[in-house]
Amino acid sequence: MDETRWLDEHEMAAWNAFLAAGSLLERRLEQQLKDDAGLSHPQYEVLVRLSAAPDGELRMTELADALLTSKSGLTYQVTQLEKSGLVRRRSCPSDVRGVFAILTDEGRAKLRTAAPGHVALVRELLIDVLTPEQVTALAEGLGAVTKRLRAASTS
Repeated sequence: MDETRWLDEHEMAAWNAFLAAGSLLERRLEQQLKDDAGLSHPQYEVLVRLSAAPDGELRMTELADALLTSKSGLTYQVTQLEKSGLVRRRSCPSDVRGVFAILTDEGRAKLRTAAPGHVALVRELLIDVLTPEQVTALAEGLGAVTKRLRAASTS
């Protein structure tokens, strides 16, 4: 049996900083979106992904993959957005099991209202705290982690 490779002091400091920063950042972003736009962070991300998609629509399975969430979790968020008139759904004409989520005009307007405050807070709490080199290192490092985890989930 392989021996456990315990984290050294430097690695433990990195792990603890990652956990603390992620938790504190998520909490602040969630509160800002709730206060400014009446949205949860996952709901905001749904609107962002749909706004970037051709014609403002994506199949629910593609949207779940892009958001790294379960289909049931996405269904809940889309249902909440649908109740608010920000998203609608339609069946896929070529696949009876397929469903599209579509950004409505109200959803686009809500995103235009929410985005400036959200981006300003992301900048204040993360981007502007780091040097350009640290931003690059963060993007590259977390990109490598994401790539490994995505590869592991498909095998």
